[in-house]
Amino acid sequence: MMYVIGARGRLGRAIRDSRSTGEIVPLDRSIYEDWWKVDASAAVARFFEAAPPGSVVLVVAGLLDPALPRSEHQRINVELPARIIEGACAAGLRVVTFGTVMERLREHSNAYISSKAELGRLVAERAAAGDPVMHLQLHTLYGVGEPVPFMFLGQLCNALRNGRPFEMSPGRQLREYHHVHDDVDAIHALLEIRAAGVMALSHGAPCTLRELASHVFTSVQRPNLLHIGARPEPPDDNYATVLERPPTLGHIHFRPALQGVSSYVQAVLAGLPKKE
Repeated sequence: MMYVIGARGRLGRAIRDSRSTGEIVPLDRSIYEDWWKVDASAAVARFFEAAPPGSVVLVVAGLLDPALPRSEHQRINVELPARIIEGACAAGLRVVTFGTVMERLREHSNAYISSKAELGRLVAERAAAGDPVMHLQLHTLYGVGEPVPFMFLGQLCNALRNGRPFEMSPGRQLREYHHVHDDVDAIHALLEIRAAGVMALSHGAPCTLRELASHVFTSVQRPNLLHIGARPEPPDDNYATVLERPPTLGHIHFRPALQGVSSYVQAVLAGLPKKE
């Protein structure tokens, strides 16, 4: 049995829809909304004590927006999964948490990355102590619904929808874009082999933001709206590091990013749903 905490977001919905309803249990927010509190681990353990042997808890709930207060990131991105790990492991379940590859590629300059890095360290310590826990560091996800408005694809789609110029930096930053369904396949593969510890879920084929934007704007026949170099280049970003695909994911098909993202953007502009 897979218990999904945070089943309403992009990744949570994709996980929920990847298996039959008999295998996936999405928890209502009212059940876990207080599980971040210091004394909540006993309540978590009681909730999961009747779970079938071999069950796993996927903690997908989390905050992405770095503009939100650090206290909120700490509560949702660190304290909530920490209490769930304590209680669920005590009840004999495995736990999977999710972070970002930026934990290892950038200085922890914002609240989001900092909170996920702290969570990753916590999981690494628990895994080293023998607990069945895994922290997956994800790249940028797309597919299944609208893009996040404040992120690169969200701003790009907003510009295309409104026929406005899209101003960006020179775009040398390296990014891996992953269709969420491909990452869900990878997650199931890692669960099958009972992987533990901290792992970057990489396919090893990044592109630059310049390449991505150029391909998308050309594919929708609006290259005139793309203004590369109109904004300064961020000093703290990934311009050279390529993360290799883990050998355990060698059999997983990851769709090519340029074509995949372009198809997704066209679906978004057409109004969804469509093959995303």
